[in-house]
Amino acid sequence: MNLPLVGLKDERSTIRIGDTTIGAREVVLMAGPCAVESGEQMRAAAQGVKAAGGKILRGGVYKPRTSPYSFQGLGEEGIDYLREAAAEYGLLTVTEVMDERSLDVLVDKVDILQVGSRNMQNFHLLKLLGEVRNPVILKRGLAATVEEWLAAAEYILAGGNAQVILCERGIRTFEPSTRNTLDLSAVSLVKVLSHLPVIVDPSHAAGRVDIIPALAKAAVAVGADGLLIEVHPHPEEAQSDGMQSLTPEQFARLAAELRPIAQSVGRSMAHSPKA
Repeated sequence: MNLPLVGLKDERSTIRIGDTTIGAREVVLMAGPCAVESGEQMRAAAQGVKAAGGKILRGGVYKPRTSPYSFQGLGEEGIDYLREAAAEYGLLTVTEVMDERSLDVLVDKVDILQVGSRNMQNFHLLKLLGEVRNPVILKRGLAATVEEWLAAAEYILAGGNAQVILCERGIRTFEPSTRNTLDLSAVSLVKVLSHLPVIVDPSHAAGRVDIIPALAKAAVAVGADGLLIEVHPHPEEAQSDGMQSLTPEQFARLAAELRPIAQSVGRSMAHSPKA
């Protein structure tokens, strides 16, 4: 497959958003709840993300769910909660865009747009994202090959938006013990095939809290440029994905454990503001 824009270049691409650069020496932490539920919840999450050295607050305001009866997100109300919490703690924002309408709403309100796994081959949406200038996190599809994943990124770059961040989040295999199977080999492979930054979402791969730290550490060791982790102040009360959400305290411990691993592979990680 011919992928001239995504293919490996002489220099790796870096994406700068404010004071944060993704794809450089620092491994960037992005964290927050699967879904924005309230202003209080987002403030507590943002406080925990900031305290651990995170740079980007995540929170879904439009949620594609397998069941039509599951919580679908707060929509525009949730955007306000996400933005206000991030501003209070000096964080950037990332949320998922689902379609043309949600893109129109979000494009001027959040720092990074995320394409979820189910939309990786929504080619109409990818073309629209090529026309904006927000950085885009492109998650790998549930059963997408690496070539298909890179081809989806090519759609965005071909439209004129060079700010694409690839995200490995696990693929569907025959193994039922975890929600998905985290393909760490793809992280290393994509960095050989492409110049784009690559991050890892260990939360959606694991589907369970107990192995998220191990997957996160392995991701840093194989070269991930960042981590996208679900953090909720009260996971037992979460309206979605509580079983795979760390508490702020667990996230802080993980961040501290990740720093020596990053250093061992020639990378760095931000310290807690109090450190």
